[in-house]
Amino acid sequence: MTEPSVASASRWSSPALQARLRRRHRSECVFRWVGIGAIASAVAVLALLLGSIATNGVSAFRQTQVRLDILFDRDVIGDLTALPTVEREDAIRRADFGALIRGALSARFPDVKSRSGVRALQSLTSAGARSQVRDMLLADHNLVGRTVATWVPADDEVDLLQKGTTTRDLPESARRLTDAQIGWIDGLDDEGRIRTTFNTLFFTSGDSREPELAGIYGAVTGSFLTLIVTLALAFPLGVAAAVHLEEFAPKSRWTTVIEVNINNLAAVPSIVFGLLGLAVFLGFLHMPRSAPIVGGATLGLMTLPTIIIVARAAIRAVPPSIREAARGLGASPLQVVAHHVLPLAMPGILTGTIIGMARALGETAPLLMIGMVAFIVDVPGSFTDAATALPVQVFLWADSPERGFIEKTSGAILVLLAFLVLMNAAAIGLRQKLETRW
Repeated sequence: MTEPSVASASRWSSPALQARLRRRHRSECVFRWVGIGAIASAVAVLALLLGSIATNGVSAFRQTQVRLDILFDRDVIGDLTALPTVEREDAIRRADFGALIRGALSARFPDVKSRSGVRALQSLTSAGARSQVRDMLLADHNLVGRTVATWVPADDEVDLLQKGTTTRDLPESARRLTDAQIGWIDGLDDEGRIRTTFNTLFFTSGDSREPELAGIYGAVTGSFLTLIVTLALAFPLGVAAAVHLEEFAPKSRWTTVIEVNINNLAAVPSIVFGLLGLAVFLGFLHMPRSAPIVGGATLGLMTLPTIIIVARAAIRAVPPSIREAARGLGASPLQVVAHHVLPLAMPGILTGTIIGMARALGETAPLLMIGMVAFIVDVPGSFTDAATALPVQVFLWADSPERGFIEKTSGAILVLLAFLVLMNAAAIGLRQKLETRW
């Protein structure tokens, strides 16, 4: 026994074997550090991306406002007391509320007399200020003849100046605001007539040509309606197809062809489904263009293969003993599936469905092909109204030349990322809570 042990020890201590072990250890160490470096690089790039988006997007949640003393001049609005309610509202809508705003600004800066100066002074406020003053009068007709201190939204260039995005050090030719306008802004700021507050318009209004008035409410509503159609189409069809393929369909050449095509469809680029929706839903069925029902049907076709694959995997994971026990108690094949297999597979099916819906929420290319890229101001009220989606809204704002839309784009991306994170977190939580371990 001693001689083999000595021989074995000598082999392990030989210089050749020790050199091989050192090379193996070096290779393992290099591989480990390469993996750590790859993870660190990915985390750094992700942090850089999110940091850039957050830096540009946080300011979208704040809005600059200007306080004006609005005189609801009877000479501009007219005498409303003798008019019926309907005619009174028509008279209010025809009134020149821009004159009221110019009057409030001219009262604060009486030295500005020229027409160009008055226009430059009025451009400090947003075009939405007129609508805000009109809505105030529509809500209370007794404001005629009174002076009311009102906070109105500032123009996007004023907003960027107050947030520090536009620097004052640039020469006047390189700025959208003149030196005179900056002087007026400083005067209003010194009097406490300028403030930066939470931007409620960003969450309560639809799209607009003016950056300071643009919001995501219409896009979020369009995405919500689109996802309802997607879920209503893809979930029942996907689960039914998965149940049939796993539990009832005989194994044949045709089922093999179907399975291969389902797997291939899950890897098809999303724009191909957009072309399919354009040809079938718009070209053949003549469904309303740029409507959530068309967008949802297109995204439903795109999500359907994913749900089928996930549902089949969840059904396949149910142990055969469950089926055998149910059949042994006299259950029919349909009862075995409905009462035993599907309830046990449902957590995995729901998890895959949520992940598939999260992917559909972030898709843009299919919706561009069916016309949901249109400029939509009104918030959609039904599945057939013209609408856009949140990713498409991001695409539209990113293509706009106004600098004020840069922060709107990043802010909308932050909201979209929040929705995606919530949906994926819900999928993970649902799986951990409902998953049965065999």
